[in-house]
Amino acid sequence: MSNGDIFVGEVIGTAILILFGAGVCAAVTLKHSKARASGWIVIAFGWGFGVLAGAYTAAPLSGGHLNPAVTIGIAVDTGKWDKVWVYLLGQMVGAMLGAVLAYLVYLAQFNANVSSGVKSADAPAEEDGPTPTLGIFSTIPEIRNTVANLITEIIATIGLVLPILAFGLTKGLGESGTQVLIVALLVVGIGLSLGGPTGYAINPARDLGPRIVHHFLPIPNKGTSDWGYALVPVVGPLIGGALAGLIYNVAF
Repeated sequence: MSNGDIFVGEVIGTAILILFGAGVCAAVTLKHSKARASGWIVIAFGWGFGVLAGAYTAAPLSGGHLNPAVTIGIAVDTGKWDKVWVYLLGQMVGAMLGAVLAYLVYLAQFNANVSSGVKSADAPAEEDGPTPTLGIFSTIPEIRNTVANLITEIIATIGLVLPILAFGLTKGLGESGTQVLIVALLVVGIGLSLGGPTGYAINPARDLGPRIVHHFLPIPNKGTSDWGYALVPVVGPLIGGALAGLIYNVAF
């Protein structure tokens, strides 16, 4: 794979991932959305379908990593680091692009978010109250505890990357084209089982790229972009991805 193919594939695939993922969060969170308050299960499946669409689209060009933690895990396992920077750059650009596209899809709903007051992002807001917007783009912990939040992200990311690496041992999955489908279901499972404490970033680009976009977008009453927490969903998944690559290399 050329550097150009990798970059284009990761930009497109990650943009699709974030378009679906931020899109489902916006659908569930924002007032005047037909999917308003439809809940966590809808969010988990929306992100899973985003992985499905993005990874299948990017696979012919880049292999469809869409996640720096996956790229780092593969590099730790294989020892091949020369193209890592291309993957990471494409993933960050794609994540930011996907966040902007999701914002444009829900532009009218974001512009209607003009009242004062704050309510939890996963609970219905009053019709005359505002809807917090950061949770549409990036993760927010339910209990803010840096050590606990970091542990959650590390473990959840190992739960993502280690199975992804192991799926490569199942030859039939790759040949049949169902490997990406299984990964998408894995992401749904992580969301349902491990997403409660932090919102399961498990992907540094998925969190940081949209957080940057949220910071600059002209969203009414958007509130803080919470830069004090931003390192946790970046560092945690990177550690988890590296540990998963190490575990896979030693055990398999």
